[in-house]
Amino acid sequence: MSNIEPFEIPSIPSERLALLKQKLQNAEYPNELEKDVGWTYGAPRWAVEPLVKAWLNEYDWEKARAEMNQWHHYQITAQGLRVHFIHEPSDKPNAIPLLLLNGWPSNFYEYHKVIQPLRDGANGGQAFHVVIPSLPGYGFSEAPKLPGYGVAKNGEIMAELMTTIGYNEYVVHGSDWGSTIGKWIAMERSSHCKGYHTVMPLCPPPLPTPSFLFSHPVKVAKFLASTVLGFDPVYGQGVVKLKGKSFADVQNDRDSGYRAIQATRPYTLAYGLSDSPVGLLAWMLEKFHNWTYHPSGNVETQALPETVTTEEFLTQVTIYWLTNTMSSSTRLYYEAFNEAEMMKVFMGSVTIPMAAAYFPGELSKFPREWLEASGNLVQYNEPDVGGHFPALEVPDVLVDDVRRFGKSLKAKKHL
Repeated sequence: MSNIEPFEIPSIPSERLALLKQKLQNAEYPNELEKDVGWTYGAPRWAVEPLVKAWLNEYDWEKARAEMNQWHHYQITAQGLRVHFIHEPSDKPNAIPLLLLNGWPSNFYEYHKVIQPLRDGANGGQAFHVVIPSLPGYGFSEAPKLPGYGVAKNGEIMAELMTTIGYNEYVVHGSDWGSTIGKWIAMERSSHCKGYHTVMPLCPPPLPTPSFLFSHPVKVAKFLASTVLGFDPVYGQGVVKLKGKSFADVQNDRDSGYRAIQATRPYTLAYGLSDSPVGLLAWMLEKFHNWTYHPSGNVETQALPETVTTEEFLTQVTIYWLTNTMSSSTRLYYEAFNEAEMMKVFMGSVTIPMAAAYFPGELSKFPREWLEASGNLVQYNEPDVGGHFPALEVPDVLVDDVRRFGKSLKAKKHL
């Protein structure tokens, strides 16, 4: 336990804060078309500039810092890297250790609304010992210095974190990359990980392999029919949401261009995102706009949905800027794209109990029967609201789903 040291979210050094203010004050915006083209060319100036001004004139890092420092932060050395994490143990005797993993372009702050309700188990809900790390190269965790820190290496580090804290049995929840890393942990550390909850599950279709033909012949037949007739006639309207045919199929998915860049040439992009806070903000804003669910339906006229405040978004941006981790966070795309382990995780099966919650604004969606064929799916839910960041957008809905899963694991004595 001597490896674990307390950590505090720092203030912004005065010289660095002055530099930020100077860059924001003297921002040079790109030229645009005279015609309003909405978000089709990327983040428009009318959406970016007000947030830049809010960051310059209104945003208070010390207020956000005070909120974050109400929780217990620590650092630990795992696989040679200093890893930051929040650890909020519950005082409830039946609490379950829970590892919450985020992805890009988010960080640990994505979960700031769910820490207390998950920890305290109010109103008879299942309580959890909440652990929220910063992935290596994200936020306040040290960035890897060598190649190879993809999904598998991140999974090893996160699993080591949990056992070092003292949790030999736990549940993992993941969004975005956290879902993929969480699946690796569920597959490769099943002696410790006893449940896997995800909002962005990855699985293969029921291909006509000997195993699938024997165990799921009807599912295989339906999938083969969908390759001829299309997804909607076979599975139902909107049941399958797959825009592209590959990781960066920009011909069929115009939103996948960032993946192509970050998975092949992350260094070159990183100069602009590291040096320009306005560029950093705009790059993140496009994703927080496109990947969230807009309850009002005003997608084209809103920068952010009503469920994500300007302050919350700017806290995410400031964490990236303060720690200069946008460059190291995007390298995860390169590592995952170039590692064989990524395909192994995608094609692999989860044997421990698994829960999936598909929110309407999620980027992709597979049929429930695909998940059932590739994993031990014991809970499935399709909420009416929420997007790619449900812990930020609809925290109550996510908390309820995680609680139900945890309660079922207790009832069936998996933990």
